[in-house]
Amino acid sequence: MNARAAIVGGGPAGLMAAERLLAQGVAVDIFDAMPSLGRKFLMAGKSGLNLTHAEDADAFHARFGAARPHLDAALAAFDAGAIRAWAGELGVETFTGSSGRVFPTDYKAAPLLRAWLHRLRAAGATIHVRHKWRGWAEDGALRFDTPAGEVLFAADAAVLACGGGSWPKLGSDGAWLPLLAAAGVATTPLAPSNCGFDVAWTDHFRERFAGQPVKPVALSFAGQRVVGEFVVTGTGIEGGAVYALSAALRDAIAAEGGATLTLDLCLDRGEGRLAADLAKPRGKRSMANHLRRTAGLVGVRAGLLRECLPAETFADPARLAAGIKALPLRLVAPRPLAEAISSAGGVAFAALDDGFMLAARPGTFCAGEMLDWEAPTGGYLLSACLATGRAAGDAAARFLAARNG
Repeated sequence: MNARAAIVGGGPAGLMAAERLLAQGVAVDIFDAMPSLGRKFLMAGKSGLNLTHAEDADAFHARFGAARPHLDAALAAFDAGAIRAWAGELGVETFTGSSGRVFPTDYKAAPLLRAWLHRLRAAGATIHVRHKWRGWAEDGALRFDTPAGEVLFAADAAVLACGGGSWPKLGSDGAWLPLLAAAGVATTPLAPSNCGFDVAWTDHFRERFAGQPVKPVALSFAGQRVVGEFVVTGTGIEGGAVYALSAALRDAIAAEGGATLTLDLCLDRGEGRLAADLAKPRGKRSMANHLRRTAGLVGVRAGLLRECLPAETFADPARLAAGIKALPLRLVAPRPLAEAISSAGGVAFAALDDGFMLAARPGTFCAGEMLDWEAPTGGYLLSACLATGRAAGDAAARFLAARNG
């Protein structure tokens, strides 16, 4: 095929789109604003690269909520098994952890990225770094800011995979959103996802407990219950259990100005037994020692009770037990987008066809986190980036084949 495609963004979605186009005979140029490719991918893999998740397909797809109908086909075409096989072809063996999450055997992202870039270069990909996309010229060429000044690049098709708006220092700064909106593309404002939240801690609690983990704990909100852990921060809370509820919490705060999260601080006992234990005479023991001996609550857990419950509650074992099992914690705001693990919002699916091509700009496709979807951590984010990149690359190849007859 005598055609040339531009990939804007050198993260997982863009690299997967490039791989598919190269495999179908299309010449590919990859552009990235950063000095090297895959920076957010590498950072995400610092604590262990979670490639995908091994749960059954229906449960997996359900993690994408309202965006599921738009992602089902792409996710099914490049499911967890296919991702593991693809990684194996790059020389990266994987395993499934006890939680169902899939990792490389060495947990690292760098070996996979090195092997992937080597294969793309060997297939003919041309890589351009320090090229910041700035939209289109009047003749349709892609505009890039570079250290040497503006560069124009004419492509027969383009895949935009510019990332979301989280971690801007690594390149995902959302600067593309006004460019697309100006071109008549329907977009949704970017918002933090998988993020922490602010709490109006007292100075005493903040100074004493910031940085301390709370585990195990159950968090409940809007009919959802998550067992896991979180960390008290100087501004509020963050951690895996919080991230799992972050979309619902964020939306509630936006609609109502705040959200009350419910904490179960004592998972091994029901409220009735806990009330009976707390009602035992404490003699000359302090309330702190009584909580430790009867309910196992010390340190930050006991501190949370003092922070969130009225003082008179501690004189009533039944009310105290109810508070321990359903402690109300008021959240006042999500943390800023730049601190979030991922972002919600982006290019609306109404602006795209089934192959992720922009109706407003035929021949331009979108993939990855810049699309308007979100999912929890656990391998879902990377899976969807890879799957939509693959789908957009294949659709771009079909577009070029049809155009060239």
